[in-house]
Amino acid sequence: MIKKILVANRGEIAIRVMRSCKEMGIKTVAVFSEADRTSKHVFYADEACCIGGPVSKDSYLNIDNIIAAAKRFHADAIHPGYGFLSENADFVDRCEKEGIIYIGAPKEAMEEMGDKIRARKTMIAAGVPVVPGTQANLETVEQAHKQALEIGLPVMFKASAGGGGMGIRLVRTEAEIDDAYNSAKSEALANFANGTIYIEKFIENPHHIEFQIMGDKFGKVLHLCDRECSVQRRHQKVVEESPSPLMTPELREKMGAVAVLAGQAVHYVGAGTIEFMVDNDRHFYFLEMNTRLQVEHPITEEVLSLDLVKLQIKVADGQPLKLEQSDIKQRGHAIECRICAEDAEKNFAPAPGVIKQLTEPLGIGTRVDSYVYEGYEIPIYYDSMIGKLIVWATTRKYAIERMRRVLYEYKITGVKTNISYLRKIMDVPDFVEGHYDTGFLEKNANVLAADKTYEASKSEAENIAIMASYMDYIVNLEENKPNTADNRPISRWREFGKRTMIRI
Repeated sequence: MIKKILVANRGEIAIRVMRSCKEMGIKTVAVFSEADRTSKHVFYADEACCIGGPVSKDSYLNIDNIIAAAKRFHADAIHPGYGFLSENADFVDRCEKEGIIYIGAPKEAMEEMGDKIRARKTMIAAGVPVVPGTQANLETVEQAHKQALEIGLPVMFKASAGGGGMGIRLVRTEAEIDDAYNSAKSEALANFANGTIYIEKFIENPHHIEFQIMGDKFGKVLHLCDRECSVQRRHQKVVEESPSPLMTPELREKMGAVAVLAGQAVHYVGAGTIEFMVDNDRHFYFLEMNTRLQVEHPITEEVLSLDLVKLQIKVADGQPLKLEQSDIKQRGHAIECRICAEDAEKNFAPAPGVIKQLTEPLGIGTRVDSYVYEGYEIPIYYDSMIGKLIVWATTRKYAIERMRRVLYEYKITGVKTNISYLRKIMDVPDFVEGHYDTGFLEKNANVLAADKTYEASKSEAENIAIMASYMDYIVNLEENKPNTADNRPISRWREFGKRTMIRI
């Protein structure tokens, strides 16, 4: 039985995993880089170990150091979270050789699905519909020209080992082919040490819909319904919701069955995601499989009342899934917004720094998965996402209303965030009506960029009000209370305010 888990990750996902462990009575070990000594996940865990320098390759991607930490603290298992080593077959292999349980997909499934060309071939053989495209590496620019024109423009050049939106280029005209091929190949080599490139037919403004799956070691694979992930910028998701507003019960049943088929084709174990592109006529095509837990998994948990991390741990521990497909019923509606430290006015450039004030929203149907706190300095070395804001309500309409409210309540000062940008998304008619696709942000760019001056002045006014409230709190501490019969505090801030108002 698993009694101690090392979480080979950082930030909000590390805390997320540890929370489920704590509820299960499982001890946790945090690993951290030198830049993350004061990160909340380090304090939350039962034990913690520094595994290297601030750069990821020296710490969170350092397999030797992570394995050494697991052995030093006698961890039975390792949970990789998402990102970093979560889809690294060599890491899985190393865990197995060291006798450490890996909480995630089998290495064979990772290898099969991690290579996009190989994944396409596997899905075609399994009868899963895929986007028209090539099935082999494009070795030359000339070959890229020939194949692109045969498939028919527009097309996408994609890195076979890619992920996170990297190594992808859209080609609309023949004149763009040379540059797109060379830049996609160069980016793929730089990020994945693999320059293999293939072509997919570009589907104009599709819906990006994914199905969560879960498999056990006894051959059972279930789908845990759908998530709509079409609000994207540069192939990175910004807002997700479940269920998808595009779905019909018939389409959900059909796509769910195909997602299960895809999982069975690679003998899948653990939590995974089958991603589809769906056109406006509701024809769907396999896009890729993520052999790990997704960033947006909380919205599935909210509508199904399931803990996916607990299921992962139980499956890795050799327990069978006790659920049946007929048990899986969506209830209500959930929306997730990714909270990022970035500057929307500077093309969403990362904006690390010290958080001076933080007020996280509360109330019914509200969940915040985050790792930051007042006084915490966001490092420059990692992804700009600092948290996820999730709401649940009985209907989509009420979920949007709730998200508006909690985004208003969410206050962070000291660093730039995308919170005001997310507020605007909740008011765009296309989103409110559920009539949007992957072209949503580009189509509504002018609306989302409007009134920057107003937003800035409103934010400044809110910051002043927060500072005023805090100063009022300080002067009313116990030691500042006067020795009077009624013992009422006297606020020097209020007195100052009165004098100021008299002058006006």
